[in-house]
Amino acid sequence: MVALVRHGDAPAAPHFTVSDTERFGDANEIARLYRSLDHANEQAHPRTARLLAAGRRKMARKLIEEASEVAPEAARYRPRAVIRESADPIYNLVVVWFECGIAPEEVWSEMRRRAECYGIAEKLPKPAAGSVLSAASDAGRVGDDHNR
Repeated sequence: MVALVRHGDAPAAPHFTVSDTERFGDANEIARLYRSLDHANEQAHPRTARLLAAGRRKMARKLIEEASEVAPEAARYRPRAVIRESADPIYNLVVVWFECGIAPEEVWSEMRRRAECYGIAEKLPKPAAGSVLSAASDAGRVGDDHNR
């Protein structure tokens, strides 16, 4: 089993066992949610159906709103509340992916790419001041957003 360590103490390449996957979860729940969005309707899933009908701007606002509810719980060190509140922005993020036509596998691929480049799937560094190219261009994805 992998021990949880603070930043700076992390091993270079952790090895995850089956029990680690069970403990930390996996992407199956996100994939299941994503697939279920095709079948969401007002009768069975009214909140999801209304959110899907509301459009991207509303979805984006809900994502921001729900994500902002995690931080105060973390600052107060309330782990159970952080768990409960974390499910909401993850749900809203998956809805945004669905609306934008982004499969979860595409996000996992980007995370793997980052892990291969940086040793961890962390936030990309900001481009240098005055740089025309963004970090995404390193992967040949400049303008990709316009192709969706």
